[in-house]
Amino acid sequence: MNRHPLAFLFPLLTCLFLNSLYAQVKDSSITTSKNLCQGAYFTEKEGAAFLNDHVPVSREAWMVRSVEILSHLREGMQLERMPAVTRSMPIIHSKKVMDGYSVENVFFESIPGFYVTGNLYRPLKKNRTYAGILCPHGHDDQQQGRFREQTQKRCATLARMGAIVFTWDMIGYGDSKQCSHEIPLALKLQTINSIRALDFLLSLPGVDKERIGITGESGGGTQTFFLTALDPRIKVAAPVVMVAAHFFGGCICESGLPIHRDGNYQTNNTEIAALAAPRPLLLVSDGSDWTSNTPLVEYPFLKKIYTLYDAEEKVYNVHLANEGHDYGPGKRLAMYPFMAKYLGLDLQAVMDKEGKVNEDASRVLNASELAATDEQHPLPGNALKGEEQVNEKIRTYQ
Repeated sequence: MNRHPLAFLFPLLTCLFLNSLYAQVKDSSITTSKNLCQGAYFTEKEGAAFLNDHVPVSREAWMVRSVEILSHLREGMQLERMPAVTRSMPIIHSKKVMDGYSVENVFFESIPGFYVTGNLYRPLKKNRTYAGILCPHGHDDQQQGRFREQTQKRCATLARMGAIVFTWDMIGYGDSKQCSHEIPLALKLQTINSIRALDFLLSLPGVDKERIGITGESGGGTQTFFLTALDPRIKVAAPVVMVAAHFFGGCICESGLPIHRDGNYQTNNTEIAALAAPRPLLLVSDGSDWTSNTPLVEYPFLKKIYTLYDAEEKVYNVHLANEGHDYGPGKRLAMYPFMAKYLGLDLQAVMDKEGKVNEDASRVLNASELAATDEQHPLPGNALKGEEQVNEKIRTYQ
């Protein structure tokens, strides 16, 4: 059979097309490693069949499987040994008082020489203790990340409900300019940053360690269920428009390391998300991306896992069939009552006279107002510069 001279490009172009749906994917996220599962690695039919084949027969069987999944996740991320906590103190500055909440600009060291940049939202109402919520953000073409309206609205409204909220940059996004987003060990570094973000949140006065939540969309959804799987300090999780049986994440920061496959071992993101059980878990899905099958595929599987713990009432799915891939108002309105229920937040504080959540008081600021680093607050002199220095430092933690 005669083949077109460029036939060898067709599979690659197909992969690139699928990954482009994920908003911000570079050529460096495409790899030939046999142990990497990227983008639409399974077909939808294969993803559903995989879950059907991996329904545990008992809680004991799931415990064995969950240990295996968690072990491969840590090993694949090269996080069997976490870096030591740095001794430097976080820098918190430029407090802005809003309607019911405040916003501060933050940076702190996650590994020697690498600084996490973000914003801290706090309620103005004084309470004895506060829930803490992490808000990782997803990919976008402009690499605005935490500066986007959907992220600011989410963080501010949760703060108005009574939570202390922290959102931080993906590497290469926002203020995080020490390296690009596409470094080979992006997944490892971002996971370290997520763990250190949790450390930072828990270090704040008044944060109740038993009321810690996390929610993010797209690539931030991936960070959400990864951190929930890895760290039991997360008590409540809401990954948005991300958990799928067939799609493994289109960016190197999600699937650029061998966390899903190793020889005969195979898992997918739905099994990883299931490691949240029996902690409260909300999946928010939509009709126009890889979460379109969630009500029929991923959610039923997760309910079976939660049933093993007699906790099927703690796993939820809100499916917005007519919406797209974002953390827009519909997704946020699904998340707020869930977080209020399980973290003891005041949903009434953000409701209007008609009993609907009103986000109008949650202001959107410009990037300069939210900048973690500026002329008055530069990165310290030990800050790593460029891919080579960052990669070399990350590789020391094996």
